Amino acid sequence: MNNKNLVTIADLSVKDIDKLFALTVRMKESHKNKQTDHSLAGKTLGMIFEKSSMRTRVSFEVAMTQLGGHAIYLTKQDINLGERESIKDVAAILSRYVDCIAIRTFAHETVTELASHSSVPVINALSDYTHPCQALTDLYTIKEKIGRLDGVKLAFVGDGNNVARSLAFLCAKLEVSFKIASPENYELPLESLEIAKRIAKTSSCIEQLRDPVEAIKDADIIYTDTWISMGREKESIIRRKDFKGYQVNGSLLASAKEGVFIMHCLPAHRGEEITDEVIDSPNSIVYDQAENRLHLQKALLNLLICNEKNEY
Repeated sequence: MNNKNLVTIADLSVKDIDKLFALTVRMKESHKNKQTDHSLAGKTLGMIFEKSSMRTRVSFEVAMTQLGGHAIYLTKQDINLGERESIKDVAAILSRYVDCIAIRTFAHETVTELASHSSVPVINALSDYTHPCQALTDLYTIKEKIGRLDGVKLAFVGDGNNVARSLAFLCAKLEVSFKIASPENYELPLESLEIAKRIAKTSSCIEQLRDPVEAIKDADIIYTDTWISMGREKESIIRRKDFKGYQVNGSLLASAKEGVFIMHCLPAHRGEEITDEVIDSPNSIVYDQAENRLHLQKALLNLLICNEKNEY
């Protein structure tokens, strides 16, 4: 990969993404065939988690273990990043202990500062601004299921949050049509839309809408996420009220084309942003995208760590 870190989707060229997806295919096939790959033997991933997560933690830890390496899990209480120790000092010291750092945090500035002072690769495992590993996995999964990305139409129904922003940026890079339907005051920020449109060769492929039915028309994939992201719990009552009419349910899918795929980054609040009948339907590829976090992150770790050491 051309860049040492994965802080945002902007760090990656289309060539980097193609290389990452190609290696993900190999990693998944190797896993399915129970082939041993210890390409990261003797390597250690330091994981700083100021936000908890099941999928992110397990997928990164399993990825390192299956590649012959090791992962260390550090919580906010273990470090108190920026409080007990400065971000600069933590970056400098961890760089002397581990071969790569993954951080899952609130403020995006924490990720950028850590990366600026680290001499080993830093992976953004989620910040309030962006979730690059999730978006990369999602587009990989879409390509795996449909067989292409060219001409694909993705509709996102819900909050213009970090996942939606990441998908918009990556869809723009890969020339995938991205339409997002959100209630008033929950749209993708105008700045983010403008960035996505600047990235895209055709600005019309990125569109913010109000009507979910309009957004999903002719979509190949309908994607949704929780209405109440971590850290927004105090807004739960008003958010449930504001998002009424944005549930992905059987009634909404009646307006979608036959065979449309359903995606959700999880955890899902069943009965809120999505119903059981939809998330458990044959059209749902939710568990496939969750599994693919493991395979894509194995490829990402391999490229970043081995490129850093000139071993791959």
